[in-house]
Amino acid sequence: MATQYGIQGTTAKGIAASVERGVTDGDLAPGTALPPVRRLADELGVSPGTVATAYKELRRRGLVVTRGRGGTVVAEAPSVASRRPPRVPEGLVDLAGGHPDPAFLPTLRPPAEVRPVYGSHRAAPRLAALEELTRVWFGRDGVPAERVTFAHGALDCVARLLSVELRPGDAVAVEDPGFHHLLDLVPALGLRTVPVTVDREGIVPEALRTALRAGVRALVCTPRAQNPTGAAFSPARRDELVALLRQFPEVLVVEDDYTVEIEGPVAPTLAAAGLERWAQVRTVSKRLGVDLRWAAVAGDPVTIARHDGRMLMTSGWVSHVLQETVVGLFSDPGVARLVAAGEAAYAERRRALRDALASYGIRSAEGTGFNLWVPVRDESAVVNGLRTHGWWVAAGARFRIAAPTGVRITTAALVPAEAERLAADFAAVLGDAQATYGG
Repeated sequence: MATQYGIQGTTAKGIAASVERGVTDGDLAPGTALPPVRRLADELGVSPGTVATAYKELRRRGLVVTRGRGGTVVAEAPSVASRRPPRVPEGLVDLAGGHPDPAFLPTLRPPAEVRPVYGSHRAAPRLAALEELTRVWFGRDGVPAERVTFAHGALDCVARLLSVELRPGDAVAVEDPGFHHLLDLVPALGLRTVPVTVDREGIVPEALRTALRAGVRALVCTPRAQNPTGAAFSPARRDELVALLRQFPEVLVVEDDYTVEIEGPVAPTLAAAGLERWAQVRTVSKRLGVDLRWAAVAGDPVTIARHDGRMLMTSGWVSHVLQETVVGLFSDPGVARLVAAGEAAYAERRRALRDALASYGIRSAEGTGFNLWVPVRDESAVVNGLRTHGWWVAAGARFRIAAPTGVRITTAALVPAEAERLAADFAAVLGDAQATYGG
């Protein structure tokens, strides 16, 4: 083994638990090779079948992967720990977090009075006022809103939808590159990820066709401002994907429209296409505040009923204090103006950096939102090189499964005047070793 950690246990469950402890404590780092089955069996005095069963359970839960002759190794993002970003070094400009500019976030004003209630809100989990605003919000984009419900954020909702619909070992199609927390969540639920290629218009139809034919049970995707590339569905691309999905009506389609604004342009979505099994999740954390752990969900009758049935047995409802706060923000004209100003600024800042990079011959992904994806050959070289110039960007490894390498730059707080300096520094970093890596 490439580590001094000693795996223990005399049963398959005990061996698997020992490996999990090693991964959780950091003694078994991502990529660490586990002992071959027969060798570990001899060391522990158990049968090879016992070790094989333990390794199978670890694979099912996403802690390890098998690489043919390369043996069994700890997964790059084991399901016991999310791909948390490294701490931003002191003194650097943080362009790695994916967060909005606080200047365009409103001050949160919870209701002044919160009267006590008898019992719980399980019988009436949603405030009527917010439910009606939510129906209008979805309806603006043509998303059917006859059935809506609430959850504690997008990932909370996606996890619940997948866990009530799928069983351990089922496959889920995900965007590649894609949202790193989702890439961690799927294996943590005991499910298998099937990467689907993304280009400037979103999911590539041929890649989705391959995944559907391979038997995926669900698809999780983003209609606009895809993280990390900024891809957005075009009407033509949306229609191609809908035509494919209608051939597989049993597949659950979950759209995460995480950057949808209170006001703004209509976006083509799969949720508006009349699929048999679908849900669209919308959140406000990127536009109204990261502490607003509230999500709205629209979907088909079966999907919404299953979601609510599971939620009833767990948290029960989203805090009515939080719901009252969201109602106030949705209804405030000043907040709407602030959000609109943010939308305009984010578009300008993203475009400014993209144009500045292009002036140095550095291509980047077209799209929307406030992240810019820049393909590079050596992620570490670019991240470390920009660090010496005072910038901190995100290496693409956290966002990729099989996609080519790149770096993600969050442009939300990068004013256009700084974009030129960053582009010049980026070009200098590439020029240091252009024969080895580049944009």
